[in-house]
Amino acid sequence: MFTLTGRSALVTGAGSGIGAAVAKAFATAGAAVLVTDLDKDSAAAVADAIVSAGGRAESAVLDVRDAEQAARAAGQAADLTGGTLHIVVNNAGVIAPAMFPKLTAEQFQLVLTVHVGGTFTVSQAALPYLATDGTGRIINVTSAAGLVGTIGQANYGAAKAGVVGLTKSLARELARKQITVNAVAPLAATAMTENIRGNEKLADLTLARIPLGRWAEPDEIAATFVFFASDAASYITGQVLPVDGGTVI
Repeated sequence: MFTLTGRSALVTGAGSGIGAAVAKAFATAGAAVLVTDLDKDSAAAVADAIVSAGGRAESAVLDVRDAEQAARAAGQAADLTGGTLHIVVNNAGVIAPAMFPKLTAEQFQLVLTVHVGGTFTVSQAALPYLATDGTGRIINVTSAAGLVGTIGQANYGAAKAGVVGLTKSLARELARKQITVNAVAPLAATAMTENIRGNEKLADLTLARIPLGRWAEPDEIAATFVFFASDAASYITGQVLPVDGGTVI
């Protein structure tokens, strides 16, 4: 039930961190993966690692804010399996932390545009190619920040809450096409969390809120994406699954 053999996947922000781990996990499960990232070399390195391990992968540069790039990436991913795309993972993200009194309009807009706008742009570009036989999947990445709020990143919390709303709305709308739409809210040791992990006070406060008392490695998060992409999750849509050591209970 967890095999992805014969299916194609487009993963954004897959040059490192959770995105790279997801791309590799999909390939291990049998999928042909298009590894995309704003960083050309990082995306290519992940794709090369997948191929070296015996999997199928290609890479492409993708700025998720760019509709033309998104359309090209969707077509390239679909071509991996004869013109049909099965899985889209909207993982690309950015942070611009600041306490609210000092948060600029530019910082606020940047984070919303990448997270919410990017999820919209890539999902819409992929839709004409997505399978309608019950294997079509959109898996978005949100955060505890979007579920319970955060301090020092109001832009990020707002953006991730927007991703939740978009996920639920698309789940209702695309159900008629037998496409499921879900979201994962992960917490892992990645470059995105380095600003917290690298600050002793913030790191201690964060760990105190994690019942399991530790940060996950990206590989621990990736299995949840394989589950959502597989037949095991064929009757699940519109859900947000925190994979965060119990932070959101």
